Amino acid sequence: MQIPHGLGRVLVIIPTYNERDNLEPIVGRVRTAMPEVDVLVVDDASPDGTGEVADRLAAADEQVNVLHRAGKDGLGAAYIAGFRWALERGYDVLVEMDADGSHQPEELPALLEALTEADLVIGARWIPGGRIVNWPRSREAISRGANLYTRLLLGTPLHDATGGYRAYRATALEKINLDEVDSRGYCFQIDLAVRVLRAGLRVKEVPITFIEREHGTSKMSRDIMAEAMWKITRWGLQSRLERVRKNP
Repeated sequence: MQIPHGLGRVLVIIPTYNERDNLEPIVGRVRTAMPEVDVLVVDDASPDGTGEVADRLAAADEQVNVLHRAGKDGLGAAYIAGFRWALERGYDVLVEMDADGSHQPEELPALLEALTEADLVIGARWIPGGRIVNWPRSREAISRGANLYTRLLLGTPLHDATGGYRAYRATALEKINLDEVDSRGYCFQIDLAVRVLRAGLRVKEVPITFIEREHGTSKMSRDIMAEAMWKITRWGLQSRLERVRKNP
């Protein structure tokens, strides 16, 4: 598939920490699904040798790049480092994609096609046509509940604000202040989606199939969930206070 007309240069950013067994297959699928896009692996000094795998892939393919970071510092920090790397090099579209195979590279063309009429496109699990594979009911309930909580407290129209398979126009990221983003875990996705909406930009959701990883372990933890719930609650209360001050 070719990059849709008018989108320009596209970079797929794949953050990694201990994804040695998953990285080569996912990069290969990206390069097969859309040969014109480039890939950036952002590795947080994985002790399992993921960084060495990334370097080998980059040495064999000039469209694969690697950004080594000093240590594990959270998903949000890894993506922001990748965003800055891409913006400095003039990329027009930045795509977030997990390394574990849960995001299907074969669905990337649909996200990019939707981006021709949007500033941010989110691959959504919880809209018609979206589905999940091999998730326990408990995790599905947590994800659905988190998204419902986000809609209620923050007043967003999004059904999958926590979704991590997404494509941004570079202009959208330039209009929000990345320097103010301090979210480390999965609430980073909510944070940026809300910032894009509040900047008056266009956000679309397209259905995807999310498949639970086959190799390695999930990075989700109680601390990550606690951070997300605390920040959503804080943002919601701040938003309501601002509305009260404007309309006493």
